[in-house]
Amino acid sequence: MDLDRDLAALRPLGGFFVLRTLPGPPGAAGPWRLPALADGYARVPPSGRDPVAARVAVVGERLRTAEPRVAASLAQQGLAARLWSAALGCAVLYGRLPDLDPRLLRWDVDATAPDDLWLTEVRALPGDAATLAATVLHGHLEPLTAVLRARYGVAAGLLWGNAGSALAATARELGRWARAHGRADVAARTRALTGELFAHPLLDATGVRTGASFRRRSCCLYYRVPGGGLCGDCCHTRPPG
Repeated sequence: MDLDRDLAALRPLGGFFVLRTLPGPPGAAGPWRLPALADGYARVPPSGRDPVAARVAVVGERLRTAEPRVAASLAQQGLAARLWSAALGCAVLYGRLPDLDPRLLRWDVDATAPDDLWLTEVRALPGDAATLAATVLHGHLEPLTAVLRARYGVAAGLLWGNAGSALAATARELGRWARAHGRADVAARTRALTGELFAHPLLDATGVRTGASFRRRSCCLYYRVPGGGLCGDCCHTRPPG
């Protein structure tokens, strides 16, 4: 199925999967004025509001944590989940993937899904695992990992664990939707693509998969948030300390 201008097939999956597309000509008011994700990945961000620093600050404020490393981890996990959801959702429903080049995605760091990411142009790419890896892992999560390690000292293994956890959660949600709607084809394609992605060198050591379940080998640090605890796939059985 060809990609449509509004990526409408994602809507039945729920708001976390939806990827907004920008109406109107380039440079129009509204989300067109937001920074591109590429601005946040730059070693020297463009002048003005640094989107990565701003997002980390927003997450820290909302979760009431004074630890920048914790806020950076959870901000990255949230963005990873949004990228996997839109990308894998399109791959299994359309059989195609929209080009999610960081220069094409506008980022509202103050907003929650589905108003956080806006795609400026829909360009179709193959919906295979290699393209998914190139788009999400190499196009986004590698440069974001480098930025967060350099600025906040977050361990690489933790950040890649977040990426694996976000992918596993996305696959589970797609599987639930497929079963509820009698879409065996979607379930099968989700399993196949997820299996190939977890064989990628950046993800294969992030955790242990048993069917649809996933047990990561690292901790996202959510237990350090006031009132937080352990996530369902955490490597710990009780909060450290």
